[in-house]
Order: sequence, then C-alpha cells, then structure tokens
Amino acid sequence: MMDEPSMRELVEAVRDFIENRAMPELKGHTAFHARVAANALGIVARELELGPQSAEAERKRLAALLGHDGPLEELNRELCRRIRSGDFTPATPGLAEHLAVTTREKVAIDQPGYSGLKRG
Repeated sequence: MMDEPSMRELVEAVRDFIENRAMPELKGHTAFHARVAANALGIVARELELGPQSAEAERKRLAALLGHDGPLEELNRELCRRIRSGDFTPATPGLAEHLAVTTREKVAIDQPGYSGLKRG
C-alpha cells in the first residue's frame, strides 16, 4: 500500500510549481489565472488539513444547539429552517457564538490572511 505523498502534499507540490516555476515566466491574463489557480490549491490544501475537524466541531455545536444529533448537512438545514421561522433569533442561547465560530473556521480555510480573523 502506498500512502505517500498525501493528497495535501500533492496539492502543495502543484501549488509550489505554479507559484515558483510557472508564474515567474507568465505575463498578463495568464499570470492572473495562474495566481487564481495557486490560491484555489491553497484553499484545497487547507480544507484537507482543517476541514474534517472543523466540520466535526460544527456538527457537535449544532447538535447541542438543536438538542439532537445528526449529519452536519441535515443539522444545518434545520438551523436555517428555525432561523427563517423565527424559532431561533439572535437572543437564542448559543446561536451567535455558533455562527461566529463557524464563520471564523470557514474564513480560516478560505482566506486565512483576512484581517477580521485577527480581531476574533
């Protein structure tokens, strides 16, 4: 069984190639698209590293907030329904904290350099 390189290592190797080998030789729109590709690969690498534990923590927070367990996607749908119906409001205990933590974790994966993360 071959376990190396990991998916994350493969993604990072391709990103490194784009940033350090290809981009210096590119110009204009092609350089822009290479930068977009490198940024997308960075998101994938962070998702591979941080995503599973972030999703599990989110699922546990939602289970506590909603009062029952279930798959993350179903718990999120239920949370949305309860917010839309008015059953959950900003005054609902734990709701604001759950939303803030979940948002910070998602931004840490998508845009880790975002200045708002430093304040949270």
